[in-house]
This record gives sequence, C-alpha cells and structure tokens, in this order.
Amino acid sequence: MTNKSSGIDQAIIRDLANILKDTDLTEIEVEQDDLRIRVSRNITVQAAAQQYFAPAPVAAAAPVAAAPAAEAPKAADKSKNAVPSPMVGTAYLSPAPGAKQFVEVGQNVKEGQTVLIIEAMKTMNQIAAPRAGTVTAILVSDSQPVEFGEPLIVIE
Repeated sequence: MTNKSSGIDQAIIRDLANILKDTDLTEIEVEQDDLRIRVSRNITVQAAAQQYFAPAPVAAAAPVAAAPAAEAPKAADKSKNAVPSPMVGTAYLSPAPGAKQFVEVGQNVKEGQTVLIIEAMKTMNQIAAPRAGTVTAILVSDSQPVEFGEPLIVIE
C-alpha cells in the first residue's frame, strides 16, 4: 500500500510500533476523526515448566530396584519399631548446639523420655519415646529436615 491509496501515514504506524517496543505494551489504539489505528504485537513467553526437573523420584527408584530381597525384613522391623515424626520440621538431637545428645545408640530409654526435638514454625517440640526400650538406631542427623511420618529413631 502506498500513502496515497490508503490515506494512512505509515510513519504514524511506525511511531506506534516503536512506542509498543519502548514501553513493553502489547497493544495500542489511536482514533482521530474517522481514522482508527490499532497496533498490536505477540509476545512469546517461555514457560518455566520447561526448565523444571525433579531428580528425587529418579534417585529414589534406583535403590528400591537394586535392593536385595534379604534386606526387606530388616526394613520392616525398623519401621515397626521406629518413632515416626509427628510433623514437618527440623530435627535436633541435642537441646542446644554443642550439648550432649538426648539419646545415643545402645541407651535404654523410658516411656515419655525426650529423644529429640523437632523445630516447626520457630517452635521447639520435644519428641518423647512412645515406649520403654533400647535405642538401636538413630535414623536422622542433627539439623536434618524431616517430613511427617518419617522414621526418626528405633526403640526396641
């Protein structure tokens, strides 16, 4: 189209396109007398989901497939005697940094005795032994994040 046949000044369209580009707008419309000009552009946005990956399930699948059948009963015994985490938080094995741990492997504990602390929402929650027995394993390390139901300690 030429300027004479269309009656539209292409310089105005270029100016409007430059305004879109400079201001990051996607559309602009101008109306003057009987003339209406609308200029728009498409913006392609790359989805963030294309950059997301979750390696954890892949890593978890490998040990399960590679685990020998003989180890399954031991895992079942641990989960049966394990003290599960009652909440999501951070597990601490001692009452303060550098202090002696609440319990150690081989130690006898009484029912209700504090075995560790879980910090959740800036609150320190004492986790008590649900039964008397001997601590046979501590399954978490100090300052480790824990999930609800995750085994923390084994008392037999």
